[in-house]
Amino acid sequence: MKLKMMYSFLNSDLKNIEQTLEETVQAESPLLHQASLHLLKAGGKRIRPVFVLLAGKFGTYDINKIKNVAVALELIHMASLVHDDVIDDAELRRGKPTIKAKWDNKVAMYTGDYIFARSLELITEIQKPFAHQILSDTLVELCIGEIEQIKDKYNFEQNLRDYFRRIKRKTAILIAVSCQLGAIAADVEEEIHKKLYRFGYYVGMSYQIIDDVLDFTGTEKELGKPAGDDLHQGNITLPVLFAMEDEEIRKEIIKVRETTELSEIKKITSLIKDSGAIERSLQVSDLYLTKALDILKDLPQHRAKKTLMDIAKVIGRRSF
Repeated sequence: MKLKMMYSFLNSDLKNIEQTLEETVQAESPLLHQASLHLLKAGGKRIRPVFVLLAGKFGTYDINKIKNVAVALELIHMASLVHDDVIDDAELRRGKPTIKAKWDNKVAMYTGDYIFARSLELITEIQKPFAHQILSDTLVELCIGEIEQIKDKYNFEQNLRDYFRRIKRKTAILIAVSCQLGAIAADVEEEIHKKLYRFGYYVGMSYQIIDDVLDFTGTEKELGKPAGDDLHQGNITLPVLFAMEDEEIRKEIIKVRETTELSEIKKITSLIKDSGAIERSLQVSDLYLTKALDILKDLPQHRAKKTLMDIAKVIGRRSF
């Protein structure tokens, strides 16, 4: 079953969220509005809003309250993508020109800042101070994660702990908080919203590891960029760390720089795929997925629980 079919019962609420997203990125500045809308129209899985809504189903579900959380968290995710594209000098995002490519770095940075500010404005609708504290702590972690990623570019001496900490900050924490804040907005009891946070964290870790695997196993058409592009950009992911345990492969990998020819990246990508690193990375993803599914067993019986389980399985074992 396709991912979107699993949560089709949320379609009307997701349309509401999409409309609110479009309204929220409107700006007095035509350029700012155009750039924000360009990013929004590029699409996306909207997996964070889906998790917000499903978590809200465990409590008093009021779409008019919960949608503010869903939109705010999706905007934070979008803002981080804009800033990422500037840092990575990326020309394409989901096969379409990035804001920095269509305009320039300054427009991209201010667009990201604007989207980010709009998200904070929306979240003030949730009248719960501890929810704001959770989000503040999350934003601090996201920023640290971005800085760590810049610092660790082409750092081939980093270890597994560095990698796991980075993907927690880069991806897992925002998915975790999507689950937790969706539940908090619906007045779910503390024990449940903390479990939903842990579920989201484990799913997010699995999700990012799969993304890092797909960067080597996907085609250029599927990825919207050449295979191995993360490594070419200096991002050291789990398959790379595993592959570098082979000293001969390590010698080739540590030569990689921004100026490395694509033909060489293709050769190294093949070495990584043949090393067993992909299979080992998938095993680690499965460990996180199993932990996520175990947490769901403790949650109250609800249609949302079954849907979270189905989504987690698809995310953790997706090909594209």
